[in-house]
Amino acid sequence: MDAKPEEGKPGPSETPQSQAAEPAKPTEVKADAPPATGASDEHPTLKDLVLGKAKDVEDPRVFHHVSLIAFLAWIGLGADGLSSSSYGPEEAFKALGAHTFLALGMALAMGFTVVVISASYSKIIEHFPFGGGGYQVASKLLGRGVGVVSGSALLIDYVLTITVSLAAGTEAIFSFLPPAWHGWKLVVNMLAIAMLTTLNLRGVKESVKVLMPIFIGFLVTHAILIFGVIFSRAYEFPEIGHEVKTGYQAGIAALGGMGVLALFLRAYSMGAGTYTGIEAVSNGLAIMREPKVATGRRTMLLMALSLTITAGGIIVAYLLMHVSPVEGKTMNAVLAERFADGWAPGGLQVGRFFVLATLIFEALLLFVAALSGFIAGPRVMANMAVDSYLPHRFAQLSDRLTMQNGVLLMGGASFLALLYTGGDVTHLVIMYSINVFVTFSLSQAGMVRYFYRNRKKQQDWRSSLALHAVTLLLCLFILAVTVYEKFLQGGWVTLALTSALIALCFVIRRHYRKVVVNLKRLDAIKEALPRDEKPPRSLEKMKPTAVLLVGSYAGLGIHSLLNIQRLFAGHFHNFVFVSVGVIDTATFTDLEEVNEVRDRTRASLEQYVALARRLGLPAEYRMAVGIDATDEAQSVCRQVVKDFPRSVFFAGKLVFEKERWFQRVLHNETAYQLQRRLQFAGLDAMVLPVRIMGV
Repeated sequence: MDAKPEEGKPGPSETPQSQAAEPAKPTEVKADAPPATGASDEHPTLKDLVLGKAKDVEDPRVFHHVSLIAFLAWIGLGADGLSSSSYGPEEAFKALGAHTFLALGMALAMGFTVVVISASYSKIIEHFPFGGGGYQVASKLLGRGVGVVSGSALLIDYVLTITVSLAAGTEAIFSFLPPAWHGWKLVVNMLAIAMLTTLNLRGVKESVKVLMPIFIGFLVTHAILIFGVIFSRAYEFPEIGHEVKTGYQAGIAALGGMGVLALFLRAYSMGAGTYTGIEAVSNGLAIMREPKVATGRRTMLLMALSLTITAGGIIVAYLLMHVSPVEGKTMNAVLAERFADGWAPGGLQVGRFFVLATLIFEALLLFVAALSGFIAGPRVMANMAVDSYLPHRFAQLSDRLTMQNGVLLMGGASFLALLYTGGDVTHLVIMYSINVFVTFSLSQAGMVRYFYRNRKKQQDWRSSLALHAVTLLLCLFILAVTVYEKFLQGGWVTLALTSALIALCFVIRRHYRKVVVNLKRLDAIKEALPRDEKPPRSLEKMKPTAVLLVGSYAGLGIHSLLNIQRLFAGHFHNFVFVSVGVIDTATFTDLEEVNEVRDRTRASLEQYVALARRLGLPAEYRMAVGIDATDEAQSVCRQVVKDFPRSVFFAGKLVFEKERWFQRVLHNETAYQLQRRLQFAGLDAMVLPVRIMGV
């Protein structure tokens, strides 16, 4: 849709889009004609073979089919958090340098941080059960301007989620390959981006199911690694405890108490990548199985437990195995090799096989983690598009009920980020962590404000306020240290890109608001319309018929009706109003929402018919529902022409005083596309211009 009279709500359009519609009366028809592509079940196209068959938004089972239970959501969204144990603990441990005696404290601090952030986001899930994460929280609680900052940071974050996950996964794979092969890293990353983009165009549930064995394999191999190290080195605990104690004493003597604390806090903040996937669960809540809140909280619990055990366990394992960085290998690869060294019962290279399996599952899980960028990123993009901060087309669904435009953009942007950084994981983690904690901080600030303002209404406001306040302080500290330490090492790039995206969002919204103001001037005609009913006239199907494609009942559609009478005075005997209910991300939450919008659309069409009859014109309406306005409108028009053979079809198109390229991006070309299709089918179709001045 192109113009919206109210923020976040659908309104008049240059296309026959409303919000949802379906035949429910004799004058309503089901748009069941085959799509323009000519595809059929008997002869599937290449697109069907790659992406799967189209889904019916009116099938109640579809909401069950595309939603995820907690376990599958844990795989699709929680994998982002769990996979960060592949690079987060490593960055923190490296920052400790020779002072590895701080590792135990680091493991505890990481576990505490994961638990606190996860608990705070469980609270957010309760208060925002329809998802949206940081963008919705900041917009509702701190204002739309702050929400745009949070949403923009999230979009950059999810692009980097894809890139850093794939880059880290490639590093894990090449840790056991010869150095001569390392020149193929970028090629492997590019192929992985293409594969995941295709999987997500098929649909969320399909992509998650395909990758489930990888997730389980990671859990099994890393559980063996972590608990195997701890139990096999249990006899060294007294010695390790003594080393830690003497290390603290030596560190305090050399650096002082504040010096040791500063070193610990710096290393703690450098491990910020460990916590980066936690918010994905609240952002992706809309794809979870009902009851969404309960499913979301179970998913968050699963992710928090798995991440705490894995990240903390890896830090402890580094300490117990005395792991240090090795050129060309990840520290997890070094850890696995030392743990499995000498496993060769009966001459079988069991240890080598275990190391290989561990690193392969780690790499593949990182590829799975990139799913959260493809799942939650387009969801945030769609929420911002509904609010007119991004082009409205990003709120549209494909016939596989995926946010196709968002998925493609996320894949393309991650491809560019990969080329810019050359796949350097350290560089990417720095860029990644900054935006994550911008969003974390804004979300927590919003919840702090909410519970303080509603302390008289919320019985648990003290505990909730304390939880979010502690989380806010942790997030602000990590953000400040990361920006200070790494500003010149890539941090400035993230801040610059995010600032540019924020500015672009405000420019886009400003344009849409100008269009809305222009369209609202047409509503003034409502006051001059006749109010008295005229004697009803019957439709005569063999006489000339004007078929007008409209959106909601507003001045735009009314002017189109009057213009047809002015241009073709007395020619048309019948008037048929057609509206297509476009299901986008704002309405595709459950069948009740689709039905509710269908009723609103029917009411608008009934108003058009009533107006035509007050003007003395025989009229009726036709409706359809779907995710593509052009396909559905074409199908309805084919049905109409069977009943009214002498039909001429009219659709509205916004025409700007000075046509610019960005206007073609921000506004659809549905009217022209429909005109071409109808004319090719041998039907008469005209586009009525709607002038937009000063935009």
